[in-house]
Amino acid sequence: MAPKPGTDPLQALPNIGAEVASRLRKAGIATPEELRALGSVEAAVRLTAARTDDPPCRSMLSGLEGAIRGVRWHAIPKDERDRLWKEFQARTTKPGRA
Repeated sequence: MAPKPGTDPLQALPNIGAEVASRLRKAGIATPEELRALGSVEAAVRLTAARTDDPPCRSMLSGLEGAIRGVRWHAIPKDERDRLWKEFQARTTKPGRA
């Protein structure tokens, strides 16, 4: 489904408001297609690199996954959200820090 003219394509996705859309663009992710191609974990890793003082939380990661799937993040089973969080943590936690 195409967004209405003048609507931010990222904000047309579930779970993506103005702030998250802005953060995604600053991280080099400008379209829903780019987000889908990267996947939620890689997008969250890029958000972390773009803004190290405010990395994504579990809810934001789940929101990104929901945006990719076209559903509200609450609809993603908890075990899948937990798996995504563990994958994100493994990619962003420095050795010796937990």
